[in-house]
Amino acid sequence: MPHAGAFVAGAAAVLGFSPVDFFPATLVALSILVHLWLRAPSPRAAFGLGYFFGLGLYGAGVSWVYVSLNRFGAMPMPLAAAATLGFCAFLALFPALAGWIQARIARDSAAPAALRAALLIPAAWVLMEWPLSWFLTGFPWLSFGYTAIDDPLSGYATVGGVYAVSLALAVAAGLLWCIALDHARWSAASALGLVLACGYGLRGADWTAPAGEPLRVALLQGNVPQEMKFDPARYARTLDTYARLAEGSSARLIVLPETAVPRFLDLVESSFLDRLKAAAVRNGGDLLLGVPVRNAAGDYLNSVISLGASPPASYDKVHLVPFGEFVPPGLGWIVRVLSIPLADFARGAADQRPMAIAGQRVAVNVCYEDAYGAEIIRQLPEATLLVNVSNVAWFGDSLAPAQHLQIARMRALETGRVYLTAANTGITAAIWPDASVRQQMKQFVQGRIEFEVRGYSGATPYVRFGDWPAVVLALMALAFVALRGRSR
Repeated sequence: MPHAGAFVAGAAAVLGFSPVDFFPATLVALSILVHLWLRAPSPRAAFGLGYFFGLGLYGAGVSWVYVSLNRFGAMPMPLAAAATLGFCAFLALFPALAGWIQARIARDSAAPAALRAALLIPAAWVLMEWPLSWFLTGFPWLSFGYTAIDDPLSGYATVGGVYAVSLALAVAAGLLWCIALDHARWSAASALGLVLACGYGLRGADWTAPAGEPLRVALLQGNVPQEMKFDPARYARTLDTYARLAEGSSARLIVLPETAVPRFLDLVESSFLDRLKAAAVRNGGDLLLGVPVRNAAGDYLNSVISLGASPPASYDKVHLVPFGEFVPPGLGWIVRVLSIPLADFARGAADQRPMAIAGQRVAVNVCYEDAYGAEIIRQLPEATLLVNVSNVAWFGDSLAPAQHLQIARMRALETGRVYLTAANTGITAAIWPDASVRQQMKQFVQGRIEFEVRGYSGATPYVRFGDWPAVVLALMALAFVALRGRSR
């Protein structure tokens, strides 16, 4: 019965993520997990409860992986379902390890329940969320901090990123459990108020400021269905769509999605590139085009190039998607089953600098890269504007596009920058430094949104220190509880 409760709580936690955005669901779900872990008779039992919680969380939250594998990856339904389940089962190991770690430390230190709920469990949770940003290339998609993007706790993002928000959320969940079960109720209520007040105060801090003149921007959404994207019969129509959308814009910066042109750059007709460049030059600005590139060494790169009045610039995607863009060693047989086109790219250089275009210093990232906040800040504080180009059409009408937008909003808040995202089938949007979405185009429509933005200068603490404040604080909390037990 406790395992079933953990599974349901994990699945319910997904309601805090977009498109539902019901933050209390995640807070209560984590409080339930705290309760179950505190009642677990052993570290092994806590591991099992965490595992079932993780199965519910990832089974409901990243079910869209199945859509990519089966509908667009040509993987047979039983195999796609098994692969998705296996992926979720692997991810569930991380909440399970958090449960084991906190239970083991609590057993050795004889930590009281309130201390475990409000300090030990939150620290263990974050120290299992954070490795998902780098272990085996990482998959930090469902970090709990994202669910608080519209709540006072999101203020911690400017100091320690999404993991600082996750830590504050987990502390709040632990304190909520203390209040509900009358463990130092009034002290817990006071502490919860302090956590919320500090987050609210940080949310109002101005770490960055507008710089330069307003810039008119256009984000293009071609809405090319994924199943038609690489169809040679659709190629000419795709080019004409984007050329018309660009030529109808008066913006100084025009942004096209990831692989807007589904052909290597050296094979793209020069007449099409000339049309795009002419549209940008006419407006006295530049255009960003997502297109695959083959370099002199024969490597394939998922790139974004600039065309227009400024000197040419480019960005090559650094953080590639396993099996989507590169093949992990020894696992090539899986790619033969998937039959995904353009599945073996090379990584771009990690030290690429912002593009000097349209009077701004624009830091570009491609699709999945913006799930990694520590990588986005590599081009900061030099960059004045952040741009993401995506093709989440791989995931159809699933939770993924809305979750991706929620992630992008966190990156805007962490960095104190305007964040622009242009997606092939949506969601295309303009996000302000306070994480508010000011302009947005619905999914599965073709069109363009235009608006004025400002570049920003300055640096939030997160830009300077990355994830380390949250990670170090969590480690210190674990050490405090463990050493407290030894000293007693």
